[in-house]
Amino acid sequence: MATPPPSPSPRRARIAGAGHHLPDRVVTNADLGPLLDTTDAWIRRRTGIERRHFVDGTEGTADLAHKASLRALDDAGIGPDQIDLIIFATLSPDVFFPGSGVLLGALLGIPGTPALDVRNQCTGFLYGLQCADGMLRAGLYERILLVGAEVHSTGLDFSREGRDIAVLFGDGAGAVVLEAAEDGSGVLRTILGADGRHAEALWCQAPSSRQFPLRITRDDLDHKRHFPAMQGRMVFKHAVVAMRDAVRAVAAAEGVALDEVDLFIPHQANLRISELVQRELGVPPERFFNNIARTGNTTAATLPIAIDECRRSGRLKAGDLLCTVAFGSGFTWGSSLIRI
Repeated sequence: MATPPPSPSPRRARIAGAGHHLPDRVVTNADLGPLLDTTDAWIRRRTGIERRHFVDGTEGTADLAHKASLRALDDAGIGPDQIDLIIFATLSPDVFFPGSGVLLGALLGIPGTPALDVRNQCTGFLYGLQCADGMLRAGLYERILLVGAEVHSTGLDFSREGRDIAVLFGDGAGAVVLEAAEDGSGVLRTILGADGRHAEALWCQAPSSRQFPLRITRDDLDHKRHFPAMQGRMVFKHAVVAMRDAVRAVAAAEGVALDEVDLFIPHQANLRISELVQRELGVPPERFFNNIARTGNTTAATLPIAIDECRRSGRLKAGDLLCTVAFGSGFTWGSSLIRI
């Protein structure tokens, strides 16, 4: 796990504003039951999820991101034209190319503003956060819009065969406005890691540029390779270890004791994973925030959605120390310490 050295610059990426958006359509476990040959009790027991939000067929990933971004900009008290760079994390872009970052820029009405897309799935927000923090510390930009957004519902196998994955995911977007600050607040450190040896344990094979002459074939469709596939037990075990160790590593690198952290926000992959990480770290459950029961797993959007919810509800206040952590496909993982 790479631990970057501290920057000599007093500048840090401070969260100046946050916002999120969930589609209006609420899908309960009871709604999914007949499609997946399962029950509300089975889903709750395995995942902790009670409901999630799905798009209604008129919204794409950039549309969700646009609504979340407007809320974040309003929270920061600035307009879109004051953003110097967009960083957009998603595994479900609107189209194969271009990336959704430029589509968001168009929706915000800021032509000429650069846009960077990050494809690190569940850890995409943290990978984007480290990029944004480094750029702000270096003085390349003054304000960056960092977004995580996903539309999963249009790419899931809603059958008994696909139920282990289909019950997990929801649609949504979260955004934060990051600005350069020198008052001691902001991102203290972010550490990241990856191990591509396990890529096939959680992936979506098709369409694939490896295939010639067609990127997706009838055989792919017949064998459902265009749907995500997961080796659930393996992912669960690796997630608990990687998230636990990432939290310990980022705290140790900053010389921070875990009992000094006011709030932990884990990636909302599975409530059972979050609870096990919390217990292994020895952190009281009231300092571990979970909203997966209401939102499902929104991958790159889980952390910014949760950050916004906590800010607006008073769970995060100025001066608080926040620790975020995530694990996802790749495998990739990361953790950050942020002074609010």
